[in-house]
Amino acid sequence: MLLFIPFFSYVITKLGFQPNGQAPVSSTDKGVTPGLDGVDWSPPRRLRTDEIPALINDFRLAARNAIDAGFDGVEIHGANGYIIDQFLKDQVNDRTDQYGGTLENRCRLALEIVEAVANEIGGDKVGIRLSTFADYMECGDSNPEALGLHMANELNKYGILYLHVIEPRMVQVGNKAETPYSTLPMKKAFKGTFISAGGYKRDDGDKAVADGNADLVAFGRLFLANPDLPRRFEVDADLNKYNRATFYIQDPVVGYTDYPFLEV
Repeated sequence: MLLFIPFFSYVITKLGFQPNGQAPVSSTDKGVTPGLDGVDWSPPRRLRTDEIPALINDFRLAARNAIDAGFDGVEIHGANGYIIDQFLKDQVNDRTDQYGGTLENRCRLALEIVEAVANEIGGDKVGIRLSTFADYMECGDSNPEALGLHMANELNKYGILYLHVIEPRMVQVGNKAETPYSTLPMKKAFKGTFISAGGYKRDDGDKAVADGNADLVAFGRLFLANPDLPRRFEVDADLNKYNRATFYIQDPVVGYTDYPFLEV
């Protein structure tokens, strides 16, 4: 059965999207560079220590609701500059409580969320996505290898189904970069299924699995633009080109369900 994956996350965003114009929450009260990606981002509010249990509970409840709604499992979104990523990365997290400072402290929120969700619905229904090597939304880390390896090892305690990691070459969204880093140490450390993502095509995806660098390869943009992607790969057909400008618009059709299938 197809695994449906809801994403749960908080993000630094515009005040207009927040209830009553409140500031979005983060690990810090430092904002991103004004005008980043052409957006007027609002400054965040540092989440108080006593507010963190409620945040963890939000993830737990979201997972329970997803299962009750008929989903097979959930993927916790710990990547791409969202709130878990903001706690993990030392270039953002400047806290002095038990959720900041050391590597272990910065990983505490992510692992407490994983534990709560796994206890609620079962670890065999849980995955997590990480982008330890990336710098999305100015959310980078000074030692991504150590961060990734620590998370891979610690996640084994909760018996989750898979770890989904964005390739180091995807430092910025949509652009491949030369990098000395590899996710292979994370794969070797993690005892569950290891999924790799990040700019893959058919051939290099096959090679990543054949070479033992991943158990599975995830396709995002290509699948969005090609709803019959497996069939196209099978027959070596041309692929529809995706239009990034339509990825996050509110139109229910454009950019979501208007890409053509192969003609039979």
